[in-house]
Amino acid sequence: MPRPTRRAPATSAGVSTTCSRSSWAVAALLVAVILVLGTAADGEETPTRRSLAGRLLVATDVLRDPRFARTVIYIVRHNADGAFGLVVNWPLTDVSYERALRPFGLEAPSESGDVRVHYGGPVQERRGFVLHTPDWKGEGTTVVDDHFALTEDPKVLQAMAKGAGPRRALFMLGYAGWAPGQLDAELKTGAWGVAPADERLVFDEDPKQKWIEAMTRRILDL
Repeated sequence: MPRPTRRAPATSAGVSTTCSRSSWAVAALLVAVILVLGTAADGEETPTRRSLAGRLLVATDVLRDPRFARTVIYIVRHNADGAFGLVVNWPLTDVSYERALRPFGLEAPSESGDVRVHYGGPVQERRGFVLHTPDWKGEGTTVVDDHFALTEDPKVLQAMAKGAGPRRALFMLGYAGWAPGQLDAELKTGAWGVAPADERLVFDEDPKQKWIEAMTRRILDL
């Protein structure tokens, strides 16, 4: 008669395998939760300073750069890609419309007079811009708001020479530019004040008075 076969007692290997699988399941669940929370956090927008487009930057005494000493700058664009603006209180000289239009192959009417050239900023100082009221629009005109527009096409100068241009305008060479986050960092140091813009302040002839008035208008809490 054959002897009954004795079963081997259960070892701890099965228990270890079960525990190991449970541990991996818990770890995987935790990783999944972390990833979901991380994705949700990434989807939230980080609060940023609101755009200053359409406002004026006013240089304070904290700003040591002589290229911007006591300047008033109209901000055309301010977003995550950086900022772009034009100095409005630094006249350079007067030139005839004929001379201003000649490099572009455009003609000016005889006795069309002169146009005042302003320093727009230290970037690309041979590049021309016209900041003007939005009653005139041409190819490539950027309307900033209800009071200001910007045109780079020299045909706006030709229209001004003919008396058919915008009601008020400033002709500039060069511009002021900031890399992403650069202007916000400068604002935190107190290098710039911010003031509301209007036609009278931007287009008036007295450059010294522009800075004084803009300083009195500056907004302390942005």
